[in-house]
Amino acid sequence: MLKNLVSFISDKFKIKNDYPEQLSTDDIKLKEQNIDTSLKKNIETFERIYFIPDNTDVKIRHLFIPGINKKAAIIYISSIMDTKIIEETVIRPLQNNQHTTIEITNIISAESVSTAEKIKDALKEINKGSCALFIDGEDQVYLIGAANFQGRSIEKPENEVSLLGPKEAFNEKAMTNISLIRKKIKNENLIIEATTISKRSKDELYIVYVKDLVNEELLKNIKDRLNTIDMDIIQNLSILEQIIEERPKSIFPTILNTERPDRAAYFLEDGFIVLIMENSPSALILPATFWSFFHSADDRYQRFLYANFTRVIRGSALFITIFISAIYVSVTNYHAEMVPSDLLLAISATREKVPFPTFIEVLMMESAFELIREAGLRVPNPIGPTIGIVGALILGQAAVQANIVSPIVVIVVALSGLSSFAIGDISMNFAIRIIRFGMIIAGGVLGIYGMAAIFTIGLFYVVSIKSFGVPYLAPMTPKYISSNDTIFRKLTKNERFRPGYLKPKDVTKKAGDS
Repeated sequence: MLKNLVSFISDKFKIKNDYPEQLSTDDIKLKEQNIDTSLKKNIETFERIYFIPDNTDVKIRHLFIPGINKKAAIIYISSIMDTKIIEETVIRPLQNNQHTTIEITNIISAESVSTAEKIKDALKEINKGSCALFIDGEDQVYLIGAANFQGRSIEKPENEVSLLGPKEAFNEKAMTNISLIRKKIKNENLIIEATTISKRSKDELYIVYVKDLVNEELLKNIKDRLNTIDMDIIQNLSILEQIIEERPKSIFPTILNTERPDRAAYFLEDGFIVLIMENSPSALILPATFWSFFHSADDRYQRFLYANFTRVIRGSALFITIFISAIYVSVTNYHAEMVPSDLLLAISATREKVPFPTFIEVLMMESAFELIREAGLRVPNPIGPTIGIVGALILGQAAVQANIVSPIVVIVVALSGLSSFAIGDISMNFAIRIIRFGMIIAGGVLGIYGMAAIFTIGLFYVVSIKSFGVPYLAPMTPKYISSNDTIFRKLTKNERFRPGYLKPKDVTKKAGDS
């Protein structure tokens, strides 16, 4: 209806786009051509592609190479390349050459030198920070690696706070992130495969795995999923995650996102696969199970009793944040006989002047809590804590004094909200918060029976989820050989097996054999 109305108004008032449609067919054909033997023609072609001189950071420098008596030119993007390296390893050696029969690759002293015969291949490397060298009379271009993209230095993790483990976090440079992993896994079987996953922006993805551990079928499944991507631009891993996951509309995440290199290395040593990408200060770990999101990155660094104690607290917090508000609504509305008389009288006394039903009261406070949390995240850091204090103390106290909500509801909602922070993973945290609202609605409509029905349906749904062929609740169900690191973890010396649900090539950890 609305679409038809908009179309009618557009036709009625002749609303047209003032800009004519333009096609880039000629440019695409031009990029498919081979490198020409004429230096002048090559320079004209690349000037047209890069819109020189309008494009000011693309530079062309003409050279003459004595000895072989040929003209040459280099093309590079100054903002993403180390010009000092090019000056020292390319320009000076070429200008000082006196040999008449020497190969160009023997003149250049750069670490990385390759050749290309097609324009599109040369463009791909230039856009990645390489310098292109054209020699008059040659039908190929020499590509010298000298990339120098600007970015952050290695800093502490922000979301996955490290108490006992390393303080390093991934940053936006893929090579830096790979280096951080290689620092932890000094093994010749650690494989870094590069693949291009977008057509226009040529975004490069790195697939990281340990060759003698990873299951080949799992690896092939992930590669096939990546090869089916048909998009122009994929800016970072957060977007890629949404494209390759099996159930994009599922409430539960099925790919683990981590910003800690030590955690990525730990999963790699168990046979998992890690994805790294430029412009992404994190890595994707796949496949992922529910327990991957429940566990904390620091669990393995803590002593056995301490780690399991924190997991008990985390499990209790998970139960509280999902059920406490719904239980309060259910009990006060439908199951008052379950509450001790003294407590029931206290609840009734606090609600005597409140004009709203318990269900509406709890929904209002839960929504207000989520609003305060979102506002605290979006405002600048110095103001964020102030927003939380003002929202939690002043607004809550004012609502109680105005008889809009009862004091016990403020306690229940505050306990529910604070418990949700115990779930460290952002994606799982969102899932739990959404489930909490579903439980409140079920409790408000059907009481405990509604909560039980929603919980049972949810359990069936979770069991049906798979992450790249791996059951979501493995190894608890179905049962696989593993270290049984689910709700509780074992002593480190007793963790003898890798996750059996991954079908790794070597399921036994060598350290556990001694």
